[in-house]
Amino acid sequence: MSTNVETFMADLDAGTVQDKLGTMLSLVAASVVDTGKQGKVAISFDIKQIGNSHQVEISNKLAYARPTARGKQNEEETTVTPMHVGTGGDMSFFPENQVEMFGKNKENSHA
Repeated sequence: MSTNVETFMADLDAGTVQDKLGTMLSLVAASVVDTGKQGKVAISFDIKQIGNSHQVEISNKLAYARPTARGKQNEEETTVTPMHVGTGGDMSFFPENQVEMFGKNKENSHA
């Protein structure tokens, strides 16, 4: 099994990373077309274990350089999101085998 990238990106910082990436891509693309100069959007991930658990801390950095008439404008932002690591390194916001916390107890049901 491998990490579902679409879900992973949506889970980062409660979906705001995905939104910010979309905005950065659009800003840079518009500036490239307006100026005829090259732009850049970069995303990087630093991953470290949280204690001795099966969780990791994903530190992601979004950065862009968009061309302007007389130079370029740069911006970067870093956020951190904890993730669970499952079988084969599959990362997700929720644990692989999450136990039902508020399920009905068959022994105590009054039918």
